[in-house]
Amino acid sequence: MSIRRLPETLVNRIAAGEVVERPASALKELIENALDAGAGAIAVTLRGGGLDGIAVTDDGHGIACAEMPLALERHATSKLPDEAIERVRTLGFRGEALPSIASVSRFTLSSRPRGADGWRLRCDNGVAGPLEPCAMPFGTRVEVEGLFERVPARRKFLRSARAEYAACLDIVRRLAMARGDVGFVLEHDGRRVLSLPAGQEREDRVAQLIDRELADNHVVVDLEREGVSLSGIASLPTFHRGSADHQYLLVNGRPVKDRLLVGAVRGAYADFIARDRHPVLALFLTVPLEDVDVNVHPAKTEVRFRDPAFIRGMIVSGLRRALDAAGMRVVNRAEASSTDLWQRETAPAFSLPLEERSWSASPSSGGGAYGGTPLLADGQVRFAGFTPSARDDAGAREAVPAERDYPLGTARGQVARTYIVAEAEDGLVLVDQHAAHERLVLERMRKALVDGTVARQALLLPEVIELDEPACDRIEARTAELSELGLEIERFGPAAVLVRAAPAMLGLADIAGLVRDLADDLAALGDATSLKGRLDLVAATMACHGSVRAGRVLSVPEMNALLREMEVTPHSGQCNHGRPTWIKLAHGDIEKLFGRH
Repeated sequence: MSIRRLPETLVNRIAAGEVVERPASALKELIENALDAGAGAIAVTLRGGGLDGIAVTDDGHGIACAEMPLALERHATSKLPDEAIERVRTLGFRGEALPSIASVSRFTLSSRPRGADGWRLRCDNGVAGPLEPCAMPFGTRVEVEGLFERVPARRKFLRSARAEYAACLDIVRRLAMARGDVGFVLEHDGRRVLSLPAGQEREDRVAQLIDRELADNHVVVDLEREGVSLSGIASLPTFHRGSADHQYLLVNGRPVKDRLLVGAVRGAYADFIARDRHPVLALFLTVPLEDVDVNVHPAKTEVRFRDPAFIRGMIVSGLRRALDAAGMRVVNRAEASSTDLWQRETAPAFSLPLEERSWSASPSSGGGAYGGTPLLADGQVRFAGFTPSARDDAGAREAVPAERDYPLGTARGQVARTYIVAEAEDGLVLVDQHAAHERLVLERMRKALVDGTVARQALLLPEVIELDEPACDRIEARTAELSELGLEIERFGPAAVLVRAAPAMLGLADIAGLVRDLADDLAALGDATSLKGRLDLVAATMACHGSVRAGRVLSVPEMNALLREMEVTPHSGQCNHGRPTWIKLAHGDIEKLFGRH
């Protein structure tokens, strides 16, 4: 077959296949055009998830009448003043969006520059009509109807209206997040979905677009290094989601999707959050134009960094610094239905007269300061193994300190030998003793490992631990490194190791469990990775085995010591798996439970 030039209409449809994959793709191009036109307010209207109709109206500088036909020609653009494509500052610049969209839809372009009349140009699947005068405020309005109606091969691959609407909503969120100075309104099938005023603070806009509770449960990221700046907000480790869909990266004001972000975020939150949970964040990266290539994808959804390792390091460092500054902060959000778990008795709980009732008190057991387990609807199952008990301890009668001195208050007792009950100036604090102590041990261990001052304690009787032969081989190959970490181990036959000493700070740890978990960690790390390079992983494993266990009775002084250390330890608001270590029931919440509000 001989070489031939393709018809213009077919060329436009091929281009449309690269740029316009679905309604959300067309919407992205139209909003980006509005932003590049200097719009201060953008209104988006969708019908049927964008399948039936899309309209984008802006108050930008508009298009002159004589230039409107040119706007529908391929590779015609106002966004490249010269040939320096590598230094482009606009969101789009190929000049393919409008002709591509117009070639596969019923397309209407209306525009009016300031101080001029308004004009309208219609295009039916690539066939342009005559210019018509129209009355409209200054700015531009683009309407798209019947997308891919005459391209059934493309139309049948579109998803349901609900799914296409979700994709359109994500596009609006990302672009609105990038430009807090621009107002956005989104309506779908006559219902207003978003209304974002212009000039919003970044933290307010991000929280409104992702999750309103993020406004009170985030840290601020701010880092500048070698001409690159990183800013944004990231959730506390205890505020997380089940997928990474709520992580946003914006490079020079351009929303992009980059696998580099996912890896960097996972690294920054590695020892704060479980692997199957994901933090919520929006990061804004400003990079010199010559250090980033935005022309690697027709839709500009991907970028290429000149030094990706440096950018990844920036993101990890910025997030870790922000998380370190958070100290003991923790998310204290109660589920909407949590108060329903509390029993409200409308009749006396006992049928005996008051003088005949008896209360179980067992001072010697030390099982708690309050009489009874928590009044949870499923408490009989959850705490069935704990007998309600009470004790009188002088330490539990201390005055409540001011919040500024002791935010976690004073210990009053222990519930189910697992949860510390403390009274603070502004409410009741419940602490998971195991989760809290696990974090404290991790931070102590991490500091000792970095300082090279890990104290070790010889075991009175060396402990023999049986493992399979490959696990013993992995342990034996790392005995020198493990010794630097305070763990003295030697091979003891083909399928066992002998532990002679352990880090002193772990106390009476589960040595056998610790060694088995370390063997699993070494299998995951491989031979090429040094343990010193993965201090956090090793420290987290050791901390888990060296912390106070649930079910252990604590004295009031021990409880208070734990509270005081939490208040001065970084990241003590969450355990090593991303769960909160403490929650607070404010006075107002308690009053609601008793109907006093």
